[in-house]
Amino acid sequence: YIEITLDADLQLVWPINGNLATETPAARIMDVDASGNYELRMPPASQVSVGQDALIRNVGQTTFTVTTYEGDSTIITVSPGIAKYIYLTDNGDVYGTWANVEFGAGTSSADAATLAGAGLLAVGATLNQSHPVSSITVSQAFVNTDRAKTYVWTGGVNTVTLPLSSAVGNNWFFLIKNAGTGTLTVSGSGGEFIDGAATKGFAPTESAFIVCTGTAFVTVGYGVSTQFEYGVLNKTVTGGSYTLTANEAANTIQIYNGTLNQNVTVVVPPIVNFYIISNQCNAGNFTLTFETGAVGASTATVPAGGQASLICDGTNLLNANTTQAGGTTFSLVNGTVSNPSLNFASEANTGIYRPGPGSLGISILANLVLETTATGIDVTGNVGASGTGNFEGGISGGTF
Repeated sequence: YIEITLDADLQLVWPINGNLATETPAARIMDVDASGNYELRMPPASQVSVGQDALIRNVGQTTFTVTTYEGDSTIITVSPGIAKYIYLTDNGDVYGTWANVEFGAGTSSADAATLAGAGLLAVGATLNQSHPVSSITVSQAFVNTDRAKTYVWTGGVNTVTLPLSSAVGNNWFFLIKNAGTGTLTVSGSGGEFIDGAATKGFAPTESAFIVCTGTAFVTVGYGVSTQFEYGVLNKTVTGGSYTLTANEAANTIQIYNGTLNQNVTVVVPPIVNFYIISNQCNAGNFTLTFETGAVGASTATVPAGGQASLICDGTNLLNANTTQAGGTTFSLVNGTVSNPSLNFASEANTGIYRPGPGSLGISILANLVLETTATGIDVTGNVGASGTGNFEGGISGGTF
């Protein structure tokens, strides 16, 4: 037996012959007078056998809390005039698992810490809603013990898997938020659906409750703000690779400027999106190309001085301006010898451009090889011909 005046958080020790005078042993019966809402902390559970017990009585005027070792979690709260009996049921670690029985109450009442389960937190004598938050960066399969938890995705493109509805039952739920840089796909198990489909994609910033119906899963509150607006990104580039952040990629309109000293590659997040790109760079012989970074995926090159509407399907970047439905004319920017206005995706410096007024040029690998004007054709380099033909007006120059 021991009387304890609790005027600060107090860590108890198990009574042994070698206890120091400054240590307070955990007696079988403890009368406690607390001057404030302090903690009485039980010794390490792993140092004793299951069945170790204590009767703790509040002889003061203030409620206090009895916790596991080092205050890790609440075992009981003890109100004035109440006695509670606690006993150890699991000593697998220093904190252990404790059960309790209440004594000395005029009417019986449940202990909040005993009742607290998934989604609930004991605060004093009351139960409060709780959704513990965890950050995840790799794929995982959710399980029954994830009930009521909040998971924040901070990785790139990946997939997480729901449990079988039969394993968790009707009303099981958890919360998910995509705070990462790519689409997070939530997939059902065993052919089960989420929102009527086998998978559901969460783009960056999207979130939802995911709830089990007993046979499938549904989302509650899925999505982002319904306010629709365009954002504009002005970004200076000079050379090399630039990876857009989620905030940068959220801008539909993107304007790129700067003097290039080498080819530029802009990597956008691998999510479904639509971009309007304006290349206002002083490009010289260099190019501005957009990609998702996926191996073997299509890329899009926007010529200097040009604009393009790009569609990302989550893997490929596709130029939405390749066809004009119903158009009777097709207008191009002038282009340059290194960035011809009509070029090839796999070789952006080969194509057709306008060298000057009344002139049409053909560029091969950034070299002007043929220029046509109203007065004739100029060819740079060697000319090869085979077969027969007629030259009206004769051929001038040279010896034949």
